[in-house]
Amino acid sequence: MSAISYKLDRKLPLKQLIALYRANDWSSAKKGLLLKKALRNSDSLITAWSGQRLIGLGNAISDGFLVVYYPHLIVLPEFQGRGIGAEIVRRLKKKYASFHMHMLVADGKAFDFYRKCGFVRAGKTKSMWIYAGHDH
Repeated sequence: MSAISYKLDRKLPLKQLIALYRANDWSSAKKGLLLKKALRNSDSLITAWSGQRLIGLGNAISDGFLVVYYPHLIVLPEFQGRGIGAEIVRRLKKKYASFHMHMLVADGKAFDFYRKCGFVRAGKTKSMWIYAGHDH
């Protein structure tokens, strides 16, 4: 197995991107072109690669000064548990270290993962959304 490399460029092979999201049962896999455009338009995008294979990514949306939101962190299931997601989060948090607020939505088993990455529940808040997907 080749070493894992991390990139900041916005090159996202569409077939590999869709495969990554399908492997995790994310509904955005059904909107591949829009997903690719959205990720490429993020404030930050970090991708993880095993050779030429896209195996994970994380992105950030930010106002550029105070608040950053991390909407996507995704790793191919066969590569999970190897620290890839944690490394992506570490790199994103480092970039926005001076920001007042780092936000994300965690559900299911992701909750414990994000706690290990230093996130805590935001007071008594509850997530709310208008969502067209069915994967949560």
